[in-house]
Amino acid sequence: MSNTPDPSTLTPEELITELATRGRTAQRKLARIGDERKADALRAAAAAIRQDEAAILEANAQDLSEAEARGLSGAMLDRLKLDAERLDGIASAIENVASLPDPVGEEISRSEAPAGMTLVRRRIPIGLIGIIYESRPNVTADAASLCLRSGNAALLRGGSEAVHSNRALHAAFVKGVSHEGVPEDAIQLMPTQDREAVGAMLKAAGLVDMIVPRGGKGLVARVQEDARVPVLAHLDGICHTYIHADADPEMAREIALNAKMRRTGICGAMETLLLDSSFDASKDVLAALLEAGCELRGDERAQEIDDRIKPAEDEDWDTEYLDAILSVAVVNGIGEALEHIAEHSSGHTDTIVTADDAAAQRFLDEVDSAIVMHNASSQFADGGEFGLGAEIGIATGRLHARGPVALEGLTTYKWQVLGQGQARS
Repeated sequence: MSNTPDPSTLTPEELITELATRGRTAQRKLARIGDERKADALRAAAAAIRQDEAAILEANAQDLSEAEARGLSGAMLDRLKLDAERLDGIASAIENVASLPDPVGEEISRSEAPAGMTLVRRRIPIGLIGIIYESRPNVTADAASLCLRSGNAALLRGGSEAVHSNRALHAAFVKGVSHEGVPEDAIQLMPTQDREAVGAMLKAAGLVDMIVPRGGKGLVARVQEDARVPVLAHLDGICHTYIHADADPEMAREIALNAKMRRTGICGAMETLLLDSSFDASKDVLAALLEAGCELRGDERAQEIDDRIKPAEDEDWDTEYLDAILSVAVVNGIGEALEHIAEHSSGHTDTIVTADDAAAQRFLDEVDSAIVMHNASSQFADGGEFGLGAEIGIATGRLHARGPVALEGLTTYKWQVLGQGQARS
């Protein structure tokens, strides 16, 4: 292993300069490594994670014990927890990334300039990407694999609640890829949990090329406020499911249950259910959610359907609960549904359930979110489920990338100009 700098001997700014300089040097070497060798390195990393299962799960057990002692919520503990099945899923996700086409070097377009030169736009890595994340140790492997496959170096900074899990996963990953000749400094894990080091990382313009925050609203808001480096992120996951008048009742019930209750603590979980006033099976859908243990907070018309529903406050429509709590509103048709979503959606993922193709197309066209779905649970808002192998995060901005950000989103491009001796007059 490379000699990790001792953070106790350096200021936060000196530490980030040292790590970023190493990462940038490693990235230049990584950029010269071919497609198959990068894929082999990722397969070796997946194998190393499987081989080190016992050590990784032991580290995760330590994190869970400390998190429970600190009173973390059930949703946060679920995000943190690893078991043999989840760890195998992490390794499989790395192998999926290895099997994907390498985006680096892809020709995006070719044209001829007025002066006769050939103009080629070709994909290249972004450079050194800083990833700041909380709770979910799988991000360590997902981010590392996506960055490596797309030719980028990564500087990872996980949350303190997962520090032991992240270190164990990172050690296994680096052990695997280094056997295939990938520079160890291409994937670095911050050697300190000092928040001042995060601040230095956010201000390291010219050293860090892009920041990707993954975590709660407080983390993302701080990153977006303090960063002097471009940020790729989403702030909230206020996801809506609209059950249209022509929805199949059984489908509507199953999608609503899955969208909310499969995993309540993920960013693609439904936070607001919109029921069309002409949908006949609203009572059954609400009863299924209540019986599954979900607290419902609704407007007056929703409360009239089931008296177990608590009254919603104004802030409920703009709250990402990340828990078994759901806001419910009754709307008069698709127009009202679209208005509610336009006012309250965070632009992450919004869904319509309907058998009416015209209504579905209107919803898909008019909802301005990164992901818009028809007859599917919002819990599918995930790079792995999109066939991207994994994701480094969901982006809701309008520049560079939107939705699940995977290999293509971790590249930029350059122009290559091929002349025959042209000189500009």
